Amino acid sequence: MAKPVKFAHVVYSTRRFDEMIAWYQNVFEANVVYQNPALAFLTYDDEHHRFAFANLTVFKPASDSVARGEIGVNHVAYTYANVGELLDTYARLKESGITPYWPVHHGVTLSLYYKDPDGNRMEFQVDCCATVEEANAYMLSDAFAANPVGVAIDPEAMLAQYRNGTPLETLLIPPPGPASEIPSAHGM
Repeated sequence: MAKPVKFAHVVYSTRRFDEMIAWYQNVFEANVVYQNPALAFLTYDDEHHRFAFANLTVFKPASDSVARGEIGVNHVAYTYANVGELLDTYARLKESGITPYWPVHHGVTLSLYYKDPDGNRMEFQVDCCATVEEANAYMLSDAFAANPVGVAIDPEAMLAQYRNGTPLETLLIPPPGPASEIPSAHGM
């Protein structure tokens, strides 16, 4: 069984966006890697991001009701050694009836999002950039600014490509396409 090689990051949904960013900058001496009004990514080490914040005031205006559980931990992420191990894990889990609710290529990562029986969300990912410098440069690019969410992918098609011998590096190339829809709070 392929196992994650490291814990990658945690994402928080918040209505105190600026306050949360400032707190994590202070407590962890974290640096903001990327920020727009809706999303922020911070790190304190050689990972491209250890924390991310989703601004609920943008994603879900105050006039909308906020269900318990929408504020707080959105998901935790685990990194696999390579895309082959991620796809092997996808295939193994699918055999057990466990499928991702959101397969997406974020540009900086290729990610499969799952929910456990209690609805806790997790991201299984593989880095698409060879170095943290390359990842940081991508997160500062016009392409990322235009689409910080990423493009939906078909894990079945990707698994077939992998099993047919497509080079791992080729599978990591971001696909063309429109920005993926972010699953609702019940999915995201």
